[in-house]
Amino acid sequence: MTPEPWPLRHLVLRTPRLELRPDEDAGLLQLVEEAHLGVHPPDEMPFLVPWTDAEPEHLGMRSLQWYWSQRAALAPERWTINFLVRVGGRVVGTQGLTGEDFGIRREVVTGSWIGLRHQGRGIGTEMRAAVLAFAFDHLGAAQARSSAFSDNHASLRVSQRLGYRPDGTATVVRRGKRTEDVRLILTPAEFVRPDWNLEVDGFDACRALLGA
Repeated sequence: MTPEPWPLRHLVLRTPRLELRPDEDAGLLQLVEEAHLGVHPPDEMPFLVPWTDAEPEHLGMRSLQWYWSQRAALAPERWTINFLVRVGGRVVGTQGLTGEDFGIRREVVTGSWIGLRHQGRGIGTEMRAAVLAFAFDHLGAAQARSSAFSDNHASLRVSQRLGYRPDGTATVVRRGKRTEDVRLILTPAEFVRPDWNLEVDGFDACRALLGA
């Protein structure tokens, strides 16, 4: 039989409300539509790379090019899975999970966004909990890292709910001004697990690709 050329296309994580699958082109087009509808208020910037400041005519193409580049560069030594997060079959945001030399370091980094119109419903907490459960219980991660600007209260609240602890700060430049980036770390023992169990399909075929 012909070997599976892209095992990640069969990977799926399911929570009570959400379905998370690695990005594919049809879903990315929905993600771009969500980005055009708004990700954050104009006077705020939650991202270290201010991609939402792009002119509307360039936002979609640049977003697609970035996600394609991440997919094309994926290898056991360094990988990023950009899970498309769906509610009722519709993409509402993305939850990223990155591993570098994962087979040795056993560490992952998360990053995410959801459309502004879907915020405030607990989706951000649920989708991060999903990839953390996947990382700890299936990949065998020893720790997970995240970060957020000190004024990104929503992201910091999600981290607090899930059990992260502070791991220092960094001074960075955001829109030409000095700001503080708060670093956070989480271990399996500290993880505040949700009251539901994660369902995972298609992982065994992805194990070697992710260095697990």
